[in-house]
Amino acid sequence: MASPTPAPVKKVPIHLQSAQNRLYIKRGHVVNHDGMQQADVYIEDGTVRYVGSGADFVVPGGCRTIDATGKLVMPGGIDPHTHFQLEFGGTVSVDDFYKGTKAAVAGGTTTILDFVLPKKGESLLEAYDTWRARADPKVVCDYGLHIGITWWSKSVRDEMKILCQERGVNSFKCFMAYKGLYQLNDSELYEVFETCKELGAVAMVHAENGDIIAKNVTKLLSEGVTGPEGHELSRTEEVEAEATNRACVIAHQAQCPLYVVHVMSKSAGIEVARARRRYNGTGIFGETLAAALGTDGTHYHDKCWHHAAAHVLSPPLRPDPTTPEFLMKLLAQDDLQTTGSDNCTFNRNQKELGLKDFSKIPNGVNGVEDRMSVVWEKGVQSGLIDPQRFVAITSTNAAKIFNLYPRKGRIAPGSDADLVIWDPKAVRTISASTHHQACDFNIFEGMKCHGVPEFVIVRGRVCVEYELIRVAEGQGLFLETPVYPSFVYDALNGVSRPEDESDEKHTRNGIQSLDLNSKSGHDVDIPDTYALPEKYIPGPALSVISGDSQLSTPHSARGHRPDGLKNMQESTFSISEELDKSEARSCIRVRAPPGGKSSGFW
Repeated sequence: MASPTPAPVKKVPIHLQSAQNRLYIKRGHVVNHDGMQQADVYIEDGTVRYVGSGADFVVPGGCRTIDATGKLVMPGGIDPHTHFQLEFGGTVSVDDFYKGTKAAVAGGTTTILDFVLPKKGESLLEAYDTWRARADPKVVCDYGLHIGITWWSKSVRDEMKILCQERGVNSFKCFMAYKGLYQLNDSELYEVFETCKELGAVAMVHAENGDIIAKNVTKLLSEGVTGPEGHELSRTEEVEAEATNRACVIAHQAQCPLYVVHVMSKSAGIEVARARRRYNGTGIFGETLAAALGTDGTHYHDKCWHHAAAHVLSPPLRPDPTTPEFLMKLLAQDDLQTTGSDNCTFNRNQKELGLKDFSKIPNGVNGVEDRMSVVWEKGVQSGLIDPQRFVAITSTNAAKIFNLYPRKGRIAPGSDADLVIWDPKAVRTISASTHHQACDFNIFEGMKCHGVPEFVIVRGRVCVEYELIRVAEGQGLFLETPVYPSFVYDALNGVSRPEDESDEKHTRNGIQSLDLNSKSGHDVDIPDTYALPEKYIPGPALSVISGDSQLSTPHSARGHRPDGLKNMQESTFSISEELDKSEARSCIRVRAPPGGKSSGFW
């Protein structure tokens, strides 16, 4: 009898062969949001299989090994706020889903969450299908979708239910700005929030007072203010802060969780912080942007129109140069939880659509590629946060809020193998001449960043190796975000989560909460909404890696201190801010406790 014909051998591309399907990372320092350990990581078929001592693990054959000595092994970044290939202001953002996600991976971000923005009157389901058709063939990393509620009716409510139950969506963004285009009124906001609560979804809000902005734009243009500086003048801090407070109150009335996107000012950040105190830390979450942490609004007054216009986004960057540090401190103490990029890029000729009218400048800046480096530079390198908090605000918190954790945002057996091997000693300089984005301008131009993603691994594939990027269009997958994320809804429903309580000590990096004069219940007796009273609290310190590793975090040039000890004098800082030039002055000073002894936090 003739022997059976052998099955044809499947030809596997070289970049998908066993050395990629099996990957062993040895001698690295694995950093999660709640701990750091020297450990090896074994990856197989796109999933983390083992995290622990190399002495307890037998490396299988056909396995590529990466030596991560002196490096940090962290979860890949999750950017919760991008706008790729977005039609806006009569043009389309230049970073499409291929170029945008490729740039994201180059910078250490391995998951993005983009926004579906239906036109007024358009079906949400049809808009969702449009975004999937744009993204699925192009993405090089995994992605999920938020849906914009740009108009309101019973049909929109019905489609929200279908999106939650059948299409893998659990978040809906409302606009309090863009009057006549996307803006909803307070009654509509309340109904959207009610619907989100009924569906187990997370409500999101762009918080600016669109009615005031529309009036201000008309007034400024009539007075001859046409340049990019008019953008910030038309939507000042208090316009953002008022809407932020109003959104938090409406969400609380509807008993709906609220995620405030792109918090760009001190005043708005304080409103998020006060709402979180008022509601006992439940139901309110805040996001700020790499742009807000890495630059400021003084650029709007640059003599070069194109330079100024390249910085236009909404809400705008603030001219107060102390804003970036203030927002980073809100992230350090968990008054804000996430960092996004709001990546929505337009080139020089597109920005020129507003050459004679600032209100017609397409809104948007870069950030998806540089977000991780900017947060590291302004947070870890500056000494305000430690690597664990870095992981929380660039990855884990977003994964938890949008119900992707622990599949994403964590390095543990069973998690997706989305990892970054980060060299904290390496230095790079950001420039439009070297970035991978399609835009011709970079708002972080010339920033020197300590900390570089040496390897970026997406679903077990080494996609970045030093400066070499190897990705393929469509290799990423759509991520369903299930409703009722426990991180959000357990607290709202009074369910205690011990693991979150144990994580609390890792949250604030030694910075205790600011006293914002907030009280439970209503705030009618609070004399000044924006004032922060003077408060003395222990300073932040970075956790020290134990063992005989030569790893040195960037701020530790003086050498390692023994475990559990920190020099409080090294962590002293102070800021002085003027939120209301006529009245409110706020000071936050951080100093050592009496006697200069450690608080015992670590």
